[in-house]
Amino acid sequence: MSAILHKQPLFEQPLFEALPIRHLCDLQVDLETPIVVPTPRGTLVPYIGKGGRLDGPKLHGQFLPGSVDWVVIGADGISRLDIRGALRTDDGALIYFESKGIARLPPDGRARLAKGERLAFGETYLRTTPKLETSDERYTWVNDLVLVGYNELSAGRVDFRIYQLL
Repeated sequence: MSAILHKQPLFEQPLFEALPIRHLCDLQVDLETPIVVPTPRGTLVPYIGKGGRLDGPKLHGQFLPGSVDWVVIGADGISRLDIRGALRTDDGALIYFESKGIARLPPDGRARLAKGERLAFGETYLRTTPKLETSDERYTWVNDLVLVGYNELSAGRVDFRIYQLL
């Protein structure tokens, strides 16, 4: 017995040509020189943050020293990012910052970074998914945001341009 299936669309909304986003902030983080640790699951390269600056339409402050990006470079050459740190807004609120991500550098990228060069946005695939958390009443609006970051890397520094998905 065969039945004729009527396929209903999954969504009433047509496919987006671009995701609706709003710029949340730019974040610049200065980094210590990383160490390289071979492990069975890949090469671990912890990048320790020396501090930085966060600026956006509704969010301004410092990225506090002591953050760490636990980068694992796999056998496939892809870097898997696991970033954790803290922000202090200019008016004193503390906000936890966590982000996962992927970095794919050009073949000569690590050598160029070692020479002090900056890897421009179009040369790399460096994308992150930041998450912010706080219990400070002035900033609890950040707790439920879905964020994406487009990043650029240079020797001793990483820059995030962070957008909120609407």
